[in-house]
Amino acid sequence: MSEIKPKNEENKILVIDDDKSILKTLSSYLKKLNYEVYSAENGIEGIEIAKKEIPDLVITDIKMPEADGFEVLERIKEIDNHIHVIMITAFDDMHSTVKAMQQGAYDYIEKPLEIDKLKITINRALENKRMSEKLSSFISDEADKYQLENTLIGKAPSMKEVYKKIGQTSSSRVTVLIEGESGTGKELVARAIHYSGITKDNPFIPVNCTALTESLLESELFGHVKGSFTGSIRDKKGKFELAEKGTIFLDEISEISPNLQVQLLRVLQQKEFERVGGETLIPMKARIIAATNKDLHQLVQEGKFREDLYFRLKVVSINLPPLRKRLEDIPLLVSHFLIKINKELHKNVTKVPADVMEMLKNHYWVGNVRELENTLLQAVVLSSDDILNKENVLLRKPEPGEIKEEVVKFITLAENERNHIKCILDAVQWDKNKAHKILGISLPTLYSKIETYKLSPFEEKTE
Repeated sequence: MSEIKPKNEENKILVIDDDKSILKTLSSYLKKLNYEVYSAENGIEGIEIAKKEIPDLVITDIKMPEADGFEVLERIKEIDNHIHVIMITAFDDMHSTVKAMQQGAYDYIEKPLEIDKLKITINRALENKRMSEKLSSFISDEADKYQLENTLIGKAPSMKEVYKKIGQTSSSRVTVLIEGESGTGKELVARAIHYSGITKDNPFIPVNCTALTESLLESELFGHVKGSFTGSIRDKKGKFELAEKGTIFLDEISEISPNLQVQLLRVLQQKEFERVGGETLIPMKARIIAATNKDLHQLVQEGKFREDLYFRLKVVSINLPPLRKRLEDIPLLVSHFLIKINKELHKNVTKVPADVMEMLKNHYWVGNVRELENTLLQAVVLSSDDILNKENVLLRKPEPGEIKEEVVKFITLAENERNHIKCILDAVQWDKNKAHKILGISLPTLYSKIETYKLSPFEEKTE
């Protein structure tokens, strides 16, 4: 954690909240940390202060009269795009998270406000601002019109990180690599990035890299000219051309041959390609999103995937958690899928007994969210009333080889302690009162450990 500096021009913070008690408490706390603090009781007043003082950081509530937090965020970015904005709200939903991150918010924190969590975020925001003054933000004015809550379901911490990445990547054409087990929703994430950002008015072109032979896949991607091979009776555009300025989604990218890996790398580097048998260079305008259910980094180490292509694809990486790692989302997913399935089948299965829900939460779910949806579909078909009866929920027992075992790594005792404390904190959503009791240590000791190990709920997962 970076050291707090004395008052200077890099430490101006503007706090905007219509709750006077929160405004007073937060402003007082920040002044004690030697920040130069300005406060406003509404968005209009806050915008005027920002115009005059040009703060380094704005902390704003979202739900406010006259001008809400999103309008404040938009106006702040118009004043100076380098001002970092932290959004605070009691209204915790995925749509607001995506919208905030799309429009350029640095981060998003829910009420009730945890002061230590906010302190870490403030330090990181100011440090990030000092290091990235020249970076540009891309804002999609129409992003809020796409209802992502109809496609991606979940409020687990790991899913909130996914939503943040969607917001951050959908407003640019950066290459994205989505990694996750089969059935976790990789194509849904790719479509969310495409349809909620600057590419939404252009085509989304999915390509299953396992469905075609090498020669057919090459023609499918790049197109071909008449007579380039037997059966090519006319010129054909490939997926890269058809995608235009939209998105080409390369599913199961790990399965492409070494030859195609070389060609794809060249396209990424030079932003142009040739049709099979052609001689004319065609500009590549589409954004590439790739996905895999395999450990691509491991394949690189084994020499089965090009390292240079791996890093070209992984400009931004999104890791989708398996369903067994976000069991708290199962009730939300069950509710979502039952509404969808009832509508499709003209049924009315709306009641889920507690023992059935527990059975669903305790299942391993090899096929992840896709398997859960198929299981519920079958159960609804078999139901004769409005109850999801236990006897109709037919769970497939995983084969021994399907059970994922964690790879044992030799780490130091300190690393083990750090990982364990972080795991507990994440599991209780950083409720330190719960965490210190589970860990069997005092609250001051827990704070000391967090400081020593530089723990944060926002840190990136390392490979």
